[in-house]
Amino acid sequence: MALLTLGINHRTAPLELRERVAFTPERMGEAFSALKVVAGVSEAAILSTCNRTELFLAAEDDCANAVLRWIAGFHDMDVDELSESFYIYTNAEAVRHMMRVASGLDSMVLGEPQILGQLKEAYALSRSHGASGSLLSRLFEQSFSVAKRVRTETTIGENPVSVAYAAVSMARNIFSDLRRNKALLIGAGRTIDLVASHLREAGVPSLIVANRTLERAQEVARQHGGHGILLSEIPEHLPGVDIVIASTASQLPVLGKGAVERALKIRKHRPYFMVDLAVPRDIEPEVAQMDDVYLYAVDDLRQVIEENLRSREGAAREAERLIESGTEDFLYQLRALDAVSTLKQYRNHAEDLRDLEVERALKQLRNGGDPETLLRSLARGITNKLLHEPSVQVRKATAEGRTEVTYWLRELHQLGRAQDDLLAPPSAADTTDESDPARQPQFNDKI
Repeated sequence: MALLTLGINHRTAPLELRERVAFTPERMGEAFSALKVVAGVSEAAILSTCNRTELFLAAEDDCANAVLRWIAGFHDMDVDELSESFYIYTNAEAVRHMMRVASGLDSMVLGEPQILGQLKEAYALSRSHGASGSLLSRLFEQSFSVAKRVRTETTIGENPVSVAYAAVSMARNIFSDLRRNKALLIGAGRTIDLVASHLREAGVPSLIVANRTLERAQEVARQHGGHGILLSEIPEHLPGVDIVIASTASQLPVLGKGAVERALKIRKHRPYFMVDLAVPRDIEPEVAQMDDVYLYAVDDLRQVIEENLRSREGAAREAERLIESGTEDFLYQLRALDAVSTLKQYRNHAEDLRDLEVERALKQLRNGGDPETLLRSLARGITNKLLHEPSVQVRKATAEGRTEVTYWLRELHQLGRAQDDLLAPPSAADTTDESDPARQPQFNDKI
């Protein structure tokens, strides 16, 4: 079983393609059900945001093409169209990639914090659908731990740089004083909540939050001193605002060209600043062609974002070191965990042999056998039983030219000491009770 990641993001594909590959909340259950029957897939999690769609899998290492074909079929697309934009990572690369994503190093906005929350939601959703097992669970938990270290041990998150922050920064370029402008926010998720915070900090005096459910709209608006409305009420309030920022999970646009045209007439063509942060888009693209409307999509924020990244580049280099260390640590623990089942099997085998010899000795003791003779026979019997099969296999391997088996035997049993050492009386350390936990090898079977 291998760790496998298939993905598409803002670096590998344009917005139009990312929109078509996005997994909407309404279809997540269907996606997980369908994924379970893809040959070779054992565990799965899906991360789908405005900038990326990624599948994290525990699967056979040769099933990537089958999964890619499944993605194409699920979205009714041609697989060749996807293959040019999708990236595939396996094992160590997949581990390193998830840790970079969780830490914000693979985001459009370097170090942005929202992606960690989105990754946690993807993990929770996978668990709720019974799609995440022990391997993915360990990877997610380790990635969250590394991301926390990146946040606390570097300065990558000190400045408020995000897609939401970039949108507000662009608004400052359109309006000289945001304290004179009103804003309409469409949606009530994490991104809109962050946009509202930045707008308030910039001095915007009035916020309206529109959402499909009024209760959620009012909840977000109340936190920022605004008021909530339903999506159906947008045309009524649109003429009175100057800034419109949208981010919902709707499959269809929630703000059309007609509504904007009517609002512009009422406003006597005072300009609008609009940002559509959603994938698929919330505002009809045709709105961008209208006079007096400055409409920007997610990809249009790239230039603003790049200017804000320079302050984080030094912190990012330190974060990469933490991620490399976290990747090595995870793989080390995973390899150690692989040995646990074998070691348990080996111990059970030894205990079975021991129990058999002890039972035989006790039976002879009950029949009047000499205790000293029986003890010596017991020790000899256990030794012979334990060493017989390994001795046969070592001789066979050596005869076949696999001399590394002999070296492994010496390392496993520490047989490289000098002969005088072996013949010397045992030290206090050597005579320590073997039942002492401190003398036993410790294996952590939980990562």
